[in-house]
Amino acid sequence: MTADDSLIAQLRERAPVLASELPRVLTASRFVRAALPVLIDAGEDFADWSRSLAAGELAAAVDAALAGVDDPALAMQKLRRLRRRYMVRIAVRDLANLASLDETLGDLSDLADACLGSALRAVEQRLQARHGIPRNAAGEVIRPVVLGMGKLGGRELNFSSDIDLIFCHTDSGETDGPKVLSSDEYFARLAQETTKWLVAPTADGFVFRVDTMLRPFGSAGALSASFPALEDYYQVHGREWERYALIKARPVAGDLAAGQRLLQTLRPFVYRRYLDYNAIGALRELKRLIESEVARKGLANNIKLGAGGIREIEFIVQSFQLVRGGSVAALRDTRLRPVLRYLGENGYLDPDDAARLDAAYVFLRRLENAIQMYADQQTHTLPETDEARAALVAALGFADWPALLQRVDAVRAEVERQFARVFATAPETAASPHQALVDALWAGSVSGDAALDALCDIGFRQRPQAVLAQIESLREVRLVRAMREDAVQRLRMLLALLFAEALTQRDPESALIRTLRVVEAVAGRSTYLTLLRESQPARAALVRLCAASPWLTDFIARAPIVLDSLLDPRSLYAPPDREELFAELRRRAEALRPPADTEQAMDLLRHYQREITLRIAAADLVEALPLVKVSDRLTWLAESIVDQALRFAWMEMQAQYGTPLRRDGTAAGFAVIAYGKFGGIELGYGSDLDLVFLHDCDQLDADSVGGARRIDNGTYLARLAQRLINWLSTQTAAGRAYEVDMELRPNGRSGLLVSSLSRFADYQKNEAWTWEHQALTRARWVAGSPQIGAAFDAVRRDVLMRVRDTETLRREILDMRAKMRANLDKSTSEVWDIKQGQGGLVDIEFITQYLVLRDAHKDAGIVQWSDNWRQLEALERAGSIGAADVRTLIDCYRRYRTWAHAQALQNAPLLCEAQRFADERAAVTRLWSRYLGAGA
Repeated sequence: MTADDSLIAQLRERAPVLASELPRVLTASRFVRAALPVLIDAGEDFADWSRSLAAGELAAAVDAALAGVDDPALAMQKLRRLRRRYMVRIAVRDLANLASLDETLGDLSDLADACLGSALRAVEQRLQARHGIPRNAAGEVIRPVVLGMGKLGGRELNFSSDIDLIFCHTDSGETDGPKVLSSDEYFARLAQETTKWLVAPTADGFVFRVDTMLRPFGSAGALSASFPALEDYYQVHGREWERYALIKARPVAGDLAAGQRLLQTLRPFVYRRYLDYNAIGALRELKRLIESEVARKGLANNIKLGAGGIREIEFIVQSFQLVRGGSVAALRDTRLRPVLRYLGENGYLDPDDAARLDAAYVFLRRLENAIQMYADQQTHTLPETDEARAALVAALGFADWPALLQRVDAVRAEVERQFARVFATAPETAASPHQALVDALWAGSVSGDAALDALCDIGFRQRPQAVLAQIESLREVRLVRAMREDAVQRLRMLLALLFAEALTQRDPESALIRTLRVVEAVAGRSTYLTLLRESQPARAALVRLCAASPWLTDFIARAPIVLDSLLDPRSLYAPPDREELFAELRRRAEALRPPADTEQAMDLLRHYQREITLRIAAADLVEALPLVKVSDRLTWLAESIVDQALRFAWMEMQAQYGTPLRRDGTAAGFAVIAYGKFGGIELGYGSDLDLVFLHDCDQLDADSVGGARRIDNGTYLARLAQRLINWLSTQTAAGRAYEVDMELRPNGRSGLLVSSLSRFADYQKNEAWTWEHQALTRARWVAGSPQIGAAFDAVRRDVLMRVRDTETLRREILDMRAKMRANLDKSTSEVWDIKQGQGGLVDIEFITQYLVLRDAHKDAGIVQWSDNWRQLEALERAGSIGAADVRTLIDCYRRYRTWAHAQALQNAPLLCEAQRFADERAAVTRLWSRYLGAGA
């Protein structure tokens, strides 16, 4: 009987679930084969190996093993034997296909956490017995923190991996014992001794190899740094590769809560506030260095560092984390697979590509573990001996070595393909045909008529002088003049690429001049210049949009964060529908909790508003959306922003003041009512929001409950209203979401900022002017308490359906229209005001509003809708207006709005030549006379 047969026989009864797989496991791992007899002699319960380890079980086992052990040598022996026991268990379960990859990596990481944590605590007790407890100047205890980096930080530790650690401590001071040490010396000793407990070789081997080279200043730096020293280091000396490394950082030992606070403090260093496309270049350069090292050392068969290996998958995922992690919380995860899954589910990667990358990662990590489980050696290279190859074939269940090698080659080819696409070489390697001209213009070696002739020769024939002037303007921008020479060179490369892109447009001069205004606006942000230089789709989309609209050019220049939206043409020209708008904003906002995150939350609203507005405008300009759909989406966007802003405002108020209650003990409600274009679902680009706020609190003098402070409910609701306005309209570095107009509230500017529902109803029924009832025809609930929304609808219906004296109504509406025209109509003998002029937009709205107020008492369907279009159709159904007249008014309204909409995108006034829309104006004027003229 062979040794393997003997092992299998001994284990068959003890662990029947393992018996069938044991021959393959023993072939796959010399390490397991050597360790099993030792565990058998120690009385190991192999039947227990059929189950997964419970959360915290490893930590409890390590603590139990070291409990009451004062002798360091004995403690180190126990740690090593326990490590061997669990490493064998983990290897057997993995090789026997009883554990998933995530379970194997998680168990290995938990084992490292547990051994490190127990060693740290044991060493700390011995140090404190000699030197006392370290304290800062205020007498507070200074605590150790150990950050796990790399695979350990991501809970993805491989079988024979080093553990990358950064030791640190919460503050500076000294110990309070008889043998005083400075905190730096104390924690250096703690780090040194803890490392020794893990790495020192004994008769029982070692626990884990430890690498501390990722600490500040590497081998020249202190073994443990205080939090202030760490913060200062990353702020002053932090390098790009350290950002990359800190993506994986996780507190693994010591004061874990303090470690989380430290990482929160360091987050702005790791994750830029804005999209950071420079990170791709930095990662590309790091990959080049790795490739050089692979070639120098002959590591082509290294499945970690070689082409198509594990590191390339990590780089793909971490490039998205570095670029977007500042704005997308879900990307700030230390684990690779959840982030990769998120990238596929949310359109950052093609879902099929993400799935293929995940499958490749699982295969390569299982391959890596199997290579290391063979002899518990730290290697990532495919084996060369027949025995090791046979072991690997057995571990992964392949028929033979060629079959396994074929699969390895296919997986690596797929990873290499996807890596090449994400990290496509920057275009500076393939110069634009216009590069020489741009360089000459920039240097001034070609100027005057020669420069104009050169621009004409390549296609800028209409206004070459304007192009030249814009280039000279860009060259003189202060931030451009302050650039280093290499940055200026990259800027010139971008300009040459933009020349080529602009020359594909119908009006190349306008396209280039406007695009260069955007470049001028982002000159101080190298990440956006990098994006435009490296992404042809983004560059093409920017030039196209700037060519189409000066309004959009200004919009992008004021909010360059929207440049990110240009990367994917599929989403750029397909803005989301209402449900998607709300769901996406809520998803992005779910991790934010004002007041702690107020600034970040305000920026989120503004960035989201700009991102979606750009996508709507892009779809509009390529005629992917008709006018009505454009207004719908702009309105839905405003609804989603108001809804989320109100949620944030409530969070702020409740954190400070608790909740206002009604007399019956239920929470008071607050609702937002939209008027005007917002209420009428007709928002355009840059529209203000006309809002009215209502509440249902019936005890305004009572105090709020449950907060850090109490204020009376009336003050509470007024502050809530003001905060909501601030959330929407405050100017921040990211701009403002919307301008807010509150003049349509009861009593206008002199009225309360928020009204009770009962007061609003009384005002509308007994005090409101006719023009306020006209405004009410276009009002609707958009956010806040649905109960108040339903009650508002009832009030609106009751007021609008009141029986009115027709002649009085007609006269008051005519008087109001006359005042508006006298003050607002900009028409002259040469131009006509499409909004306020006779026969224009406002006349159509007044005709509709007059008929609604006149006839709503006859048919409740007339007041069902708040938009002009559906109100006219309801009036037709009620017999208040003929079908032909409705078609005329709707057709004229649509043509006017389409033209006005196009004017807005061109930054042009709503004034057209006097004879334009002559037929439409005449038709509307005729219907005005029919319904509102004398004797109507």
